Amino acid sequence: MGVVSLEKILGTAFTERYGVPAVNIFNDLTMEGVLAGAVEARSPVIVQTSVKTVRSIGAPVLASMWRSMTDGIEVPVCLHLDHCPDREVVTECLRNGWNSVLFDASEMPVAENLRQTIEVVAEAREYGAHVEGEIESITGVEDGHGSDEEAARQALDVCLDFIDRSGVDVFAPSIGNAHGSYKAAPVLDYQRVEDIVTARSIPIALHGGSGLSLEQFHALIARGCAKVNISTALKETYMKSSLQFLEGARERDKWDPPSLFSATREEVVDLVVGLAEDFGSAGKAA
Repeated sequence: MGVVSLEKILGTAFTERYGVPAVNIFNDLTMEGVLAGAVEARSPVIVQTSVKTVRSIGAPVLASMWRSMTDGIEVPVCLHLDHCPDREVVTECLRNGWNSVLFDASEMPVAENLRQTIEVVAEAREYGAHVEGEIESITGVEDGHGSDEEAARQALDVCLDFIDRSGVDVFAPSIGNAHGSYKAAPVLDYQRVEDIVTARSIPIALHGGSGLSLEQFHALIARGCAKVNISTALKETYMKSSLQFLEGARERDKWDPPSLFSATREEVVDLVVGLAEDFGSAGKAA
């Protein structure tokens, strides 16, 4: 086990119909906590970084953290670049050891998106890496990327043609999901997932997972959503846990940063264990 390809992690999940948590980390504590949660749950996990995180910390530093924290790890793990429209950042991450990328050209016309995605797939293959693709913007802004305007959905034949010609390994359709916190219960297009998977048998990436109900997760995973993205839930867990601890520290007038880090890490680990149990991936690395 240890660091393996996205294809290996999702291939089994897709066949057995369970979901793998794909969690967006943003510092060393969250990376270590997500990995520790996966180990505790005996679950595969996909650690994701946004473009914002790559730029704020630096690809070489993140890569060094990743290598150190995954050395000897006993569950399957993968490092994925999430929602990246910048080809230079894609290249930088591939060179530094990311083994999966989402080249997000969804704001381009489909023909140009396809042309560039073909190039990214070819580049990724040179590094033994895999590619997630999408042709429709997922509603909501996260880490400075996206839009609150829902993009028009493409016809099924357009999606299938993109999958066939681009060579992507995972596809992320718009199904009524959204980044960030849901203001109301989303109306999800389960049939669209089923239609794509029936026609092409490709793992589907579910974006905007934070805030969906357990029933919604199960219905989508059963239809082929093998990669389940979680970002907002981790951010909220991290910030709220830290706030709660600091409010207690103020009341006690006791200021001990390592205790803060330990408490926050525990909450991150618990979140990941819960996600693995909810998505059915817990115990799959046993």
